[in-house]
Amino acid sequence: MTTADTAAKGPQPGGRFELPDIPDRDPDEKMTNAKHLHEPGNTHHLAQHLGSLETTLVSADRYITMLPEFLPSGSVRRYPDLFVAFGVDPAAYQSSNGYIISEQGKPPDFVLEVASRSTGTEDTGPKRRDYEALGVLEYWRFDETGQYHKTRLAGDRLVDGRYQPIAIEELEAEILQGYSQALNLYLRWENGVLAWIDPATERHIATFLSERARAEAAESRVRELEEEIRRLRDG
Repeated sequence: MTTADTAAKGPQPGGRFELPDIPDRDPDEKMTNAKHLHEPGNTHHLAQHLGSLETTLVSADRYITMLPEFLPSGSVRRYPDLFVAFGVDPAAYQSSNGYIISEQGKPPDFVLEVASRSTGTEDTGPKRRDYEALGVLEYWRFDETGQYHKTRLAGDRLVDGRYQPIAIEELEAEILQGYSQALNLYLRWENGVLAWIDPATERHIATFLSERARAEAAESRVRELEEEIRRLRDG
């Protein structure tokens, strides 16, 4: 989540440029990312909902940068907590060890940063400027308490090269929601929990638990129908 550089891997055999690995994250960054993205399966659920995995990237913890070259000090290079890019080449992303905008032909469509004690000020200031400069279409911030970002949920969309705030609606006391045009989903802050809401159903996108519940309900209904058929047959 910072711009601290590690040694660049640089050109590899065959001429491909490979970006360096990101620096190790602070413990509080790891904790907040695990709590809001990894442990609840949010990244996986989003990738499955968006589909088209051959041309859609849902990833994190690798650099996003403009050009495949050794970057001078001060060049824009960020590694977000989560990003989404449509119509791109995931194989090139893997081979380059990161997202090179000139290689992919476009910036990412969506970036999300989760607030932590060590990165709150960076998320709302320098990162916003850098993602704007990189041309990231939407930049979102999620803060469980509102303590580090000074707001619980915020988003910006690129309009004529500059970020414009996305409207955030307060649905009720502990529910905030904003619409991501890039994802065609609502991002929701609900009692400190991050949620992805499908506008078509007004429900959370499919999760491990919801799919298991759906399967169990279907199995239960089948058993009920079988029992009903037996009762009718036995008269």
